[in-house]
Amino acid sequence: MRVNLIRAAVLFGVFAQALPGQDKPSNPIPSESIQKSLSTATPTPAASASQSNVPTGMELTIQQAEAIASRNNPQITVGRLEALQSRESVREVRSALLPQAYLSVTGVEANPGSRIAAGYISNSVVYPRIAAGATVNQLITDFGRTNNLVSSQEYQAKAANESAIATQQQIVLAVDQAFYNALETKALRQVAVETVNARQLQVDQVQALTNAKLRSDVDLSFSQVDLSRAKLLLLESKNNYEASLSILSAILGYPNRKNLILIETPSPELPPALEATPLIERALQLRPEVRELQDQVTAATKFSKAEHDLFWPTVSATGVVGLVPVRDPHIPSWYGAAGVNINIPVFNGFLFNARAKSADLGTAAQQQRLRDLEDRIARDVRNAWLDTERAYERLTVTKQLREEASLTLDLEQARYKLGLGSIVEFSQATLQKTQADLEDTDAHYQYQVSQINLAYQMGVTR
Repeated sequence: MRVNLIRAAVLFGVFAQALPGQDKPSNPIPSESIQKSLSTATPTPAASASQSNVPTGMELTIQQAEAIASRNNPQITVGRLEALQSRESVREVRSALLPQAYLSVTGVEANPGSRIAAGYISNSVVYPRIAAGATVNQLITDFGRTNNLVSSQEYQAKAANESAIATQQQIVLAVDQAFYNALETKALRQVAVETVNARQLQVDQVQALTNAKLRSDVDLSFSQVDLSRAKLLLLESKNNYEASLSILSAILGYPNRKNLILIETPSPELPPALEATPLIERALQLRPEVRELQDQVTAATKFSKAEHDLFWPTVSATGVVGLVPVRDPHIPSWYGAAGVNINIPVFNGFLFNARAKSADLGTAAQQQRLRDLEDRIARDVRNAWLDTERAYERLTVTKQLREEASLTLDLEQARYKLGLGSIVEFSQATLQKTQADLEDTDAHYQYQVSQINLAYQMGVTR
């Protein structure tokens, strides 16, 4: 009996010195073996720079990342160029309303008195001559057809501009998601580093007890398995962090991975809205994709009116003036004329009917596309709101889970010190604590991502 009491006292004394107690710091200084393993797994920035001569990375906030992507991403540049191209198309169509003037120089050598006899009903006389003159054509009216074409193209230009804005918002969303994904993988890597520290310390403690014949080799094996599992977690978290930096660099428009130091801007974790209906109504007003399709519907309607205007007459005026320095004696030395032409369509093989019907069908198709887009936006906003609500509720659950896992680990640690618990129970508690830490870290960043996604679905920009 006395031997058992002495053994229990020695066991309690060893664990009181080896394991961190309630008054001990939560992050003890690792032993030489821990430092050696950590130096091979996660080298410090200073050591990495001295070994590979890599310059320190540039610091980057999320606002700076968005600005860089807006400048460098080729998709945004393409959208802007297409918007500018569409504006020039407006000028192209509007040119039909302005006077058309051109100069002409003509030289003809012909058989005197010859006439054009084949290919035409009229047989105009062809005189040898050299002449220069100017011609001006002006559309007087086509009963609104050209104006409708100009208006249609203007709405097409507005739609192209909204498309460029939508593309930029999509790239900004991708940047924000990649940025917070990189922050999350970085935080998970830190959790993995702390887990390796704790597991290595546990192995050293159990190794000391095993050497003192106070614990069996089974306990040492269990603790070593936990350490190996923690190292695998660290390797996976490091790989995920490097992959997230590569994705972020690509979205920012860099051909190669950049050594980025991400700076997290604290943001309040506000609760989501109580209902999704106001969010849907706001999204239908702010989303550039909706405005783009609305402009396209209006453009199609204007184009349809222009196609129906083909049945109306076209009235235009023409004026010419010129000199004939080298001429036949029958030709005067100068000429000038002005006239008005009225072109009334009568029959052209139902061409205008087909064009008008095609334009009407195109307008109906655009209206259905707009309706489908509004339905999809309503669905996406509601789903994003549900994801945000679920992510916000998950914050409370993961926080409670982390606290309970910490309490369970403390209790199992105390029981193991006193010899009342087994290494299996202690290992299970440490595993649950690691999983709780990972879940809680993931919950915070996933809520930030869900808020960003909801803002994008609503069309809200920074």
